[in-house]
This record gives sequence, structure tokens and C-alpha cells, in this order.
Amino acid sequence: MDKTVTSAARAVADIGDGASVAVGGFGLCGIPSVLIDALHARGAAALEIVSNNCGIDGAGLGVLLAADRIARVTGSYVGENKEFARRYLTGELEVELVPQGTLAERLRAGGCGIPAFYTPAGVGTQVAEGGLPWRHSPDGGVALASPPKEVRGFDGTDYVLERGITCDFALVRAARGDRHGNLVFNKSARNFNVLAAMAGRITIAEVEEVVEAGDLDPDHIHLPGVFVQHVLPLTPAQAAAKNIERRTVSTPATEVHV
Repeated sequence: MDKTVTSAARAVADIGDGASVAVGGFGLCGIPSVLIDALHARGAAALEIVSNNCGIDGAGLGVLLAADRIARVTGSYVGENKEFARRYLTGELEVELVPQGTLAERLRAGGCGIPAFYTPAGVGTQVAEGGLPWRHSPDGGVALASPPKEVRGFDGTDYVLERGITCDFALVRAARGDRHGNLVFNKSARNFNVLAAMAGRITIAEVEEVVEAGDLDPDHIHLPGVFVQHVLPLTPAQAAAKNIERRTVSTPATEVHV
């Protein structure tokens, strides 16, 4: 089955207001930037985003955030996005902060059809006991707090019950893929892409290099095409356009002559 689509606009055409969207990548690494820009151009609003973080100011999901298109974020950290922090602290954005490993497992569980699981992460904290601010009030108070979760003991150790995550859509980026949706990711750009793809009921992948079915070694495929509904081939320029969140350079060591 050929799952390729001819444009980013067509790929995101069914994502409407209020949709829940899982987004792959970590920081600006491995993010589906072309699809995010297309979703911004589409104008969908009140989106519920599930992603490790929310990009940075002016890039990645930060583009949707600045345009007031995101109503809720489930993620692991605020990162360096000042607009994210501002909107959260002023009550303009609902945020569910989740331990990073728990977020990864919640996405994987949802994709595997597992409704919930127990984990020791968060036991004895507000993650389990409730009270984490999901939404602030304009005066800085807590307008909506997280509810308490079930805690159960197994073999003398307490574990907290966490729900699996599924979303209406998922947006991911892959280095290589075929027309059937089988995908291969490049090193750290694999982070959260496989998990986000599994959690989406409709998954859209932007792919830097699209090959014919059968060209990928089955042993090298990171995500089978059963999880992918649409494949967007990127142009060479789109594939090469990759932002760096924090550019650092090392200082050359002082030469020592003996």
C-alpha cells in the first residue's frame, strides 16, 4: 500500500480544533518541523499536545505555542522556552508534567493497547499524591491540580498506577522510510519518535529519504509500517533544514611546546 502524500498541507488536513497530537523528537532534534509548520498554516487551535517538550521560542512546537494554538501539553520539561513558562505560570496553558521515563512508557503502553501500568517513579511525591499544578490562575494560584493516583505494593515495594496514552494523531520525522510506512531513524533523532508514532491513531511521518518497498533491510527497521498511515517525502532542502537548540564550541587547548 502506497501511503505517500503529495504535500504537508494535505498530510495534516484532517487535524482539526481540539485534536490530541503526539509529537516525536527531543528538543529540536528529530522533530517533524515541516508538519508542525503545516499545522500552523492550517490554523487548527485548542490542540492537546503530548511531547517530551514544547520546542523553543520561534522553533518547533514553539511556533504553535506562540500563535495560541495549544491548549494543553503533556510533557517532561519546559526546557528553554520562555513563552511556554510564561503561559503556564499565567494560566493560559494547561500543563501535565510527567517523569520522562514514565512519559515514554505511557506512550508505548498506549500504542501496545495496554491501558495502564505500575511504576515506582513518583511514589512518595505529588506525582502520586496529587497536587501538581496543571493550570495556574492569573494571580499565581493553582486553578487546577493533578488528582491522586492509585498506589499499590508489590513484593514490599510501592508502585503508582499510570495510564497509557493514545492520541488522535501523531507527527514524527524519520531519516529513511519506504512507501509502506516502514521507518528508520538516525541516532538520537529516534528519541520519542517511535513511541509517539505508536500512540497515534493516525500517524503522519515526514521522511528525509523515501525508498521503494523492499529496499529497507527488515532487521534495520525501527518502526513497522502498521503504525504509520501517511508518509510525506521531504525535499532535499527540507531534509537539510535542522535547527540546533544550543550551539556550543570548544575552546582550543593552548599548545605547549617543549
